[in-house]
Amino acid sequence: MNRFTAVTAPTAALALALATGLAALAGCAADGAPPPSAGPAPTPSASPAVLAGTSWKLVQFQSSDDAQGTSTPGEGRSYTLEFAADGALGMQLDCNRGRATYTAAPSGEGGTLSIGPVASTRALCPQPDIGQTLAARLPDVASYTLRGGHLFLALKMDGGIFELAPL
Repeated sequence: MNRFTAVTAPTAALALALATGLAALAGCAADGAPPPSAGPAPTPSASPAVLAGTSWKLVQFQSSDDAQGTSTPGEGRSYTLEFAADGALGMQLDCNRGRATYTAAPSGEGGTLSIGPVASTRALCPQPDIGQTLAARLPDVASYTLRGGHLFLALKMDGGIFELAPL
């Protein structure tokens, strides 16, 4: 057996196997069956898509603690949240600015929402200021609901609810 025969026989077998596989694929496409996939279908992941590109201003914070009650922004105060498509959350906390990350998984009128730790500037804003409360409590958000054009952020363990209106 010469050197060319030893190389040609396996090559011919490989070519025959490839041709058979291609013919089988062509047959699947011809009868309307979907072609085999290259792997498992990707699983859906948490996406900020529903909240992405939206901006909100704080209307009130309703604490579950009766002693704390409801807090509202003072006249001329600005507390806003801006949800970016890339999962970044920008915020105006009266005279301070903040940033965090978020992930959202929509379900019905709302869904689950996870907000990372807030990094913010630390200027002393005129009192009373609920910006520090907002920044400290946002990582405790567990879910969101969109109702009546407003966004409601519910804290873990019934800690309270932030109500926000669209900007």
